[in-house]
Amino acid sequence: MFSNLFFLFQTPPTDTAGLTPVVKSFSLIKIVADGGAIGVTIAIILLILSGLAIYILIERYLTIKRAGEVDDNFMAEIGNFVQNGDIQSAINKCSVTDTPVARLVSKGLQRIGKPLEDINTAVQNVGNLEIYKLEKRLSLLATISGAAPMIGFLGTVTGMILSFMNMADGDVSPASLAGGIYQALITTAFGLVVGIIAFIGYNTLIAQMDRVVFKMEAATVEFLDLLQEPAKQ
Repeated sequence: MFSNLFFLFQTPPTDTAGLTPVVKSFSLIKIVADGGAIGVTIAIILLILSGLAIYILIERYLTIKRAGEVDDNFMAEIGNFVQNGDIQSAINKCSVTDTPVARLVSKGLQRIGKPLEDINTAVQNVGNLEIYKLEKRLSLLATISGAAPMIGFLGTVTGMILSFMNMADGDVSPASLAGGIYQALITTAFGLVVGIIAFIGYNTLIAQMDRVVFKMEAATVEFLDLLQEPAKQ
């Protein structure tokens, strides 16, 4: 996604004839490629991590968002079914509602008739499983947020090594040294951008998931309270 980006630098004329300044363009791909196999490898790794981070961010956001979309009347309808002794209708209602809340309530409904502690344990187990599903790939996103800047800094080190190697070979021209410095700065910036996106995305998803977990806990408490209410005659 960086193949079409170019940096333009104004360079003053080097002669005394009053020539118009020359504008030179430098391709990011060429700059990275000049860094050798290590520079190219680092750039490819960062590019893969950026794509992976964006995919996880979008996929998890949509998944967690759907999980939190609970109908305000859902528990009221379940309560009416339970109070009327129509447990099967309540289970059917849960089966057509694709949310974690519906699944943990469904598990509790299937345990009706057993001790309340057993019902609570079954509901809690389903809740833990649903939370595990929501947390899927979030640890990878957190890893990317920490690894990307470090990989970018590795590019900084290799870029500076390249510049000093050119100096050691006797090539101390600004153009020769600039290649390694370009690589150092670009990989660092790229790594920081990927890390920042992953870090912000991770914390945003965690906050969103906390709201879903709160809804699940509230539904569990409401469901257990419902079971202790006397049935309608």
